[in-house]
Amino acid sequence: MSLGVVALWVVALVALGLCFRHGGGKARRAGQDAGQALAKVLPVLLMALPMAAFVAELIPAGWAERWLGPDSGLAGIGLASLAGGLMPGGPFVAFPLVLGFLKAGAGPSQMVALISGWAILGLHRTLAWELPILGGRFILLRLTASFALPLLAGLLAELLLPLFPGIPLR
Repeated sequence: MSLGVVALWVVALVALGLCFRHGGGKARRAGQDAGQALAKVLPVLLMALPMAAFVAELIPAGWAERWLGPDSGLAGIGLASLAGGLMPGGPFVAFPLVLGFLKAGAGPSQMVALISGWAILGLHRTLAWELPILGGRFILLRLTASFALPLLAGLLAELLLPLFPGIPLR
């Protein structure tokens, strides 16, 4: 169990204790809310994790390494940034796909760029939510201002990679 998982359990148990301290009704409602959220998320998670494993196996040998591998450099980081911006879906799709690409030979810096492109540019969210609510001029401003950020994140990750020796390169 990772430190992050342990930290989440500690926070959850402390919050549960505080709910009980404020009365059993709060703890009961929180438990019901958590159960409902789990019922929504669990089926997606149960499909997304195997999907990532299947995708990793279906990626042609050498493809991820050639185009998105540690030696793909700036071109790989740029391609990953663009792919991330175009990649639809939420975190239950994006993160398992990144895991699949890493297992298939993609580089960590390239995957930082991909996740950053997905999080910052997110064309699917831009079209579905931002455009109808905030309008085209705002979208143009936001995308213009943030377009280079995934690329910069990938380049910075490349510089910082020596400080994180536990991250697999292949």
